[in-house]
Amino acid sequence: MIRIIRKEDREEYLSMVSAFYASDVVLAPIPRENMEKTFDLLLAGTPYAQGYIFEVEGNVAGYALLARTWSQEAGGEAIWIEELYCKSEYRGMGLGSEFFTFLEAEYPEARRLRLEVEEENEGAVRLYERKGFSWFDYKQMKKDF
Repeated sequence: MIRIIRKEDREEYLSMVSAFYASDVVLAPIPRENMEKTFDLLLAGTPYAQGYIFEVEGNVAGYALLARTWSQEAGGEAIWIEELYCKSEYRGMGLGSEFFTFLEAEYPEARRLRLEVEEENEGAVRLYERKGFSWFDYKQMKKDF
């Protein structure tokens, strides 16, 4: 089951985000303050972000964090999959694949799904390619404040 994040998910969500950012599939950890701020924003409601919880037999199995934006290049709304995480005991059960099917049904107006992945995360790369994702031919840049 995939559902929108709720108030009672706070500790479970923060625990999963902490595990995600402590793993080798991301470049660097983030401050807990950022995790808490994101959770609070999701609960307050915003047109720019959405959080989902994955459940298996009533147990929290993972989460996804989305950001919505406009892309002239894609010709419409783009959905960024900011984070996609499944607890280790639930990996390989098809939750990621199920989530992408859910996204396409939930956001039919979207013109692009977009995500970042470390090439070394071979399992995730295989899933994303199987679901139709392809690599950009350019690198992105950033400026943090």
